Amino acid sequence: MIKPASIATQGTKSVKKEYLKGWISYTIMRYWVYGLFTIIALIVPWIKVNDNHIFLLSFDHKKLHLVGVVFDMQELLPLLFLLLMLFVGVFAMTAIGGRAWCGWACPQTIFRVIYRDLIETKLLGLHKRIKNKQHKPDMGKPINVGKKVLAILIWSALSLLAAANFMWFFVPPEEFFQYIQNPSDHGITFGMFIGLALFLIADVVFIKEDFCIYMCPYSRIQSVLYDDDTIMAVYNPNRGGDIYEGEGNARHKVYSKKKDLLSDNPAAECVTCESCVTICPTHIDIRKGLQLECINCLECIDACTIVMGSQGKPSLIEWSSEHEVIHGGHTSFKRPKVLAYLAVLGAITIGLIMAGTTKEHMLLNINKSTRLYKVVEDGKVENIYTFLFQNTDNKKHRYYFEVQGVEGIKIIKPDKPFPISAGFKKKKVVILGTDKILVKNSKQDTPIPITIKAYAVDDPEKIVVFRKSVFIYPRLDILEKKQGK
Repeated sequence: MIKPASIATQGTKSVKKEYLKGWISYTIMRYWVYGLFTIIALIVPWIKVNDNHIFLLSFDHKKLHLVGVVFDMQELLPLLFLLLMLFVGVFAMTAIGGRAWCGWACPQTIFRVIYRDLIETKLLGLHKRIKNKQHKPDMGKPINVGKKVLAILIWSALSLLAAANFMWFFVPPEEFFQYIQNPSDHGITFGMFIGLALFLIADVVFIKEDFCIYMCPYSRIQSVLYDDDTIMAVYNPNRGGDIYEGEGNARHKVYSKKKDLLSDNPAAECVTCESCVTICPTHIDIRKGLQLECINCLECIDACTIVMGSQGKPSLIEWSSEHEVIHGGHTSFKRPKVLAYLAVLGAITIGLIMAGTTKEHMLLNINKSTRLYKVVEDGKVENIYTFLFQNTDNKKHRYYFEVQGVEGIKIIKPDKPFPISAGFKKKKVVILGTDKILVKNSKQDTPIPITIKAYAVDDPEKIVVFRKSVFIYPRLDILEKKQGK
């Protein structure tokens, strides 16, 4: 936890400057984090390892690219582990750091900062300052329609980039640009791209932080994950004084002026300037206590640090836990809830590694025909199958297979290896037969378990799979009738 530098004395102008000199703005740190996440999001879809993407979930090709390894739809076990990791990770992160994701990494928050603070305020000067987010800073003045339209146009262009960036994780960039040049042939891709861009425009320009307050499901579940050791923005009523009274939703504001607060609590340090209130993007008063709307952006801490620092005092709002700030204890990170989350995340990580390192470089599906068997001349028994081979490697191979588990069953068709190009499938009608007496059962047909070992002829050690199936052998009387006995 980053705190302003301590000072030995207070009261003089030089002491105040020295106090604020040691302060590190959370807002500036957030901007750096936003930039880092934005760069990562933009470049990851372009990075390839062995001509495969770092991460790509292609619904078009039905493949998952993960750290340069390609998994087919039939082997998407790593995706399951990734989703579990995301689900449990959100719970763990919330239990430890509250809605840190919302304030420091959520695209909604980043986009609002870009539009409100950068485009509208810094670039176009629509607002004089960004410290008052409770009301429009230009409230009461005529709206500059030209600048407002320009701001929306600039954000619209950025929305197209953001929507394209999102799509690149599902459609490779090299294919995406080809698809959008022919929207009539790729209507779904083009429609999702434009629809997502329009949503971003409506969300960032018109819905604003109401999305975080009323629409985002994350805020609905966080309350059950919080405890007294959860790290978040916490107002210290022991120093500042209780501005609100009551419990839970019934808490109501008691003091709006410093003189009223001091009359009842002479030691209270809060100056009731409400800088922490006006700067809050979700329009809450952090002095009221834990609220679902708080996104842990920590701008209230910066505002209070400036005000209290000018008096040579530390901020009344800290990035810490209620256990530490209000009750005077120490934040515990080794509590059972956190340890359980970390244990589950560890198990999921191990599962992901195991699933990712056991990739099959070929796939094989075996379907037996509806006809159980066929008895031909001299009593030879044949079973017909459909084998669907798929080459999931990145180069062409020649494939064949053999029957294991039962002696006497031979491959009648196909009689030689066959080629499959990288990423392609090939369906083969397979006939297995035997001229030996495998079972003497005069009451019923007998299913005989067999194992099919399929492999690449040019690399049988690396590219090999095993599949279970059955060979149906007829009743003895049917066999003898065919043999003329």
